[in-house]
Amino acid sequence: MDSYIQQQFAERIGGAGFGKGTQIYKLERIKRAKQAARAAHPNVELIDLGIGEPDWAADPGMVEVLSKEAGKPENRFYADNGIPEFREAAANYMAEIYGVKGLDPEHEINHAIGSKPALAILPAAFINPGDITLMSVPGYPVMGTHTIYYGGQVYNLPLREENNFLPDLNSIPAEVVQSAKMLYMCYPNNPTAAVATLDFYKQVVAFARKNNIVVVNDAAYAALTFDGEQPLSFLATPGAKEVGIEVQSLSKAFNMTGWRLGFVAGNPLVVNAFATVKDNIDSGQFRAIQKAGIYALTHPEITERTNEKYSRRHALLTSVLQQVGFRARKPAATFYQYVPIPKGTRSGITFDNAEDFSDYLIRQKLISTVPWDDVGAYIRLSVTFTADDEAEERRVLNEVGERLATADFVF
Repeated sequence: MDSYIQQQFAERIGGAGFGKGTQIYKLERIKRAKQAARAAHPNVELIDLGIGEPDWAADPGMVEVLSKEAGKPENRFYADNGIPEFREAAANYMAEIYGVKGLDPEHEINHAIGSKPALAILPAAFINPGDITLMSVPGYPVMGTHTIYYGGQVYNLPLREENNFLPDLNSIPAEVVQSAKMLYMCYPNNPTAAVATLDFYKQVVAFARKNNIVVVNDAAYAALTFDGEQPLSFLATPGAKEVGIEVQSLSKAFNMTGWRLGFVAGNPLVVNAFATVKDNIDSGQFRAIQKAGIYALTHPEITERTNEKYSRRHALLTSVLQQVGFRARKPAATFYQYVPIPKGTRSGITFDNAEDFSDYLIRQKLISTVPWDDVGAYIRLSVTFTADDEAEERRVLNEVGERLATADFVF
């Protein structure tokens, strides 16, 4: 039943039409398709290659620290903008893992309740009506959503395979650059799994300095590298700290998605602006979780073990996909693979876009993936499926291969 409340919703979330739309968003469509597939095939295992969070639990050492610290009375207080010990551990971590030395824990680092809230907070510090945020697509939309909330605009930078899924900064129209305040990028990238290079980051620094743009690199997957690929931070680029910050997350590197902990690091003015807005939004993450985060940051071997697993699974998945005709290659980072879809099947089924194909995989093959149609038709597959050991990993991915082979795809 409508009431006066229906007329009071802000335009940023739909105004008087809020909640009345019939559009079904991608993740909800996937959820419904999975439910339908399970109902239609109750005795067939649904293999979820779409999930975007680690399958392992947090390291026992972290859990033990959390357990001990949670009961200490001194940890009950508001954390506000974070405890000094966590900021110091973050600075040491950036130096040890990424070679970013000399970060000032007091002025150049601040904790966040995960990277998602950090990305949501930053537009409040910079975006006025009419300002533009440059964003790579496909990608994580949070910063763009909040840019629009504040009356700003989003200009999308397409990530194309022929450019190694790096944005072409030279393609941005001059009038767009003139109104741009922020540049958001994510490397290693979700969903393409592409890694940035130092040369590219140098281009970003020069572009930002020339055009007075604040750079935000979402580095949620930065530590998840393998096959000789070394973790690379945007802040390791000469001049990077002059133009922006990096958002680091403990979620993926340390299997801490639900713990909600990360940090921003870099330019002290940007960090201070972030902290100022954040102080008016939240009261900080629970101190015991921050202390468990300190344990994580001082035990990088946790990430090394995780990377060994992802590397192994990626090799298996790549082989399986190639055997049935997909143009797949093992990525050097993240737990994702991003592959072009087939045209159809030899039995006459055609796929107009990635959503069609992803829906087919769920309903007909009980394999869940995430479709992306922003720049070409691709699906994202994740190697974070549940498997207790290497034998189970092989069983799951061999089953994927057998199901895909029966489709007889046309590429």
